[in-house]
Amino acid sequence: MVTIPPMEHITPTAVDSVTVTTIMDNSADLLAPAASEARAVAFAGSHPVSPVMEEHQRFDGLVAEHGFSALLELRRGERTTRVLYDAGLTPFGVRDNMRRLGIDPRDIEALVMSHGHFDHTTGLEGVLADLGRAGRPMVLHPDFWSRRRLKLEGTEYIEIPTPSRAYVEASGVRVIEEGAPSLLFDGGLLVTGEVDRTTDYEPGMPNQQAWRGGEWVDDHLVADDQAALINVAGKGLVVITGCGHSGIVNIIRYAQKLTGIERIHAVIGGFHLSGQVYEPVIERVAETFAGLSPDLVVPAHCTGWKAQVALFERLPEAFTPNAVGATFEL
Repeated sequence: MVTIPPMEHITPTAVDSVTVTTIMDNSADLLAPAASEARAVAFAGSHPVSPVMEEHQRFDGLVAEHGFSALLELRRGERTTRVLYDAGLTPFGVRDNMRRLGIDPRDIEALVMSHGHFDHTTGLEGVLADLGRAGRPMVLHPDFWSRRRLKLEGTEYIEIPTPSRAYVEASGVRVIEEGAPSLLFDGGLLVTGEVDRTTDYEPGMPNQQAWRGGEWVDDHLVADDQAALINVAGKGLVVITGCGHSGIVNIIRYAQKLTGIERIHAVIGGFHLSGQVYEPVIERVAETFAGLSPDLVVPAHCTGWKAQVALFERLPEAFTPNAVGATFEL
């Protein structure tokens, strides 16, 4: 367990509203009904040619993959700020879904990376190519660049792809490496930096190692795992996570401690509760969420169906399943 020393509250400046659009997730659902604070985008995109169809037209549907990416649009007065959080698994999946959704990458003013795993970073290839050499800030933790390997059940350790510092820095973005919290855009967006680990039951990634000092060492903390926090006026905190390797309860508690804001309005992203290592903690996590009573819970990506069921049972009014193209107006 890692406890970060007490600090003064860093309270994000309140925004009037925020829109969270899922650019990439593990599922796509064109028939998902609209919820109170969410709508699913169906049949997005243009009508490219296909000889299979009469008149040779088809819908250019959104594509899902095992990855995560979201567009955050913060509004205060007449000002709208657009931030891309994570970039998905495949080189061009996020780029192509942005095109299908009518999102111009040139409108993105900053990038925030939740952590360095390949299912959140590989899509930078297409995104950075479209951004051009505009010097936009890209906020990440120093451990983002870690060389890592995983031991899956019944296998030996498997080394996973590592983000290329040389490629990213040569692309034209302005890399900001920070382990401490970072405020962006007049304080409207707070990136947590390394998260305080205070629960005694959220395991991190016990099957992960990192190459440091010429040897493989334990890396279960995934110290680069960080969340994005937005303070919506009159509502409370919106918490955006990538995988939630820090522990989703740890993340929420740290968000409250860091900002001094107790009210949790929404939690959107991966909670990493899928698989034998994580399923034993699902009930405790679900009970904690019930006690927090957020207005909106959107468990995505690596949360797993068992955890989604448990969260739905505790919070049927707040729970909303995610899908590529889903937009949440908060």
